[in-house]
This record gives sequence, C-alpha cells and structure tokens, in this order.
Amino acid sequence: MPKKQYLFDKPENVKKLMRGFYAICFILVAVDFIVHRHIGFDWEKIPAFYAIYGFVACVVLVVIAKEMRKLVMRKEDYYDE
Repeated sequence: MPKKQYLFDKPENVKKLMRGFYAICFILVAVDFIVHRHIGFDWEKIPAFYAIYGFVACVVLVVIAKEMRKLVMRKEDYYDE
C-alpha cells in the first residue's frame, strides 16, 4: 500500500507557499507607503513600523522561549523514576 502524499510533502509546493507569503509581505509593506494611517504616536510614522515591530516581537518571543526552556525542562526520564 503506497504511503499517502500530503500537500506539503512535495518541496515545490512548499516553495510556492513561501513565495506567496513573501509576495504578500512585500505587498503589505508597499501598501503601508500608500495608505494614510491615523497615528497616535510619533514612532508610528516610521515606514513599515508594524512589520518591523512584529518581526522584532517574534524574535524576542523565540529568544525568551529558548531561555525559559533551560528553566522548566525536565530530564528525559523524569516520570520513569
């Protein structure tokens, strides 16, 4: 019986999806220069502020999670003892 093939098992489908995500990101950053925003703070005037803010926040979350892993991780045989 052949193994079932899923959509993302093929590398070309993953490449297409990533290209689509990159295109969407580029379009959203480009639209940020065109659309008028009602801002409340001066730092929101920075071009692509929300894209930069989101990327930095994601990186910070990953770094914090890696450090927390050292704190809360148990030994592999923790429940077998």
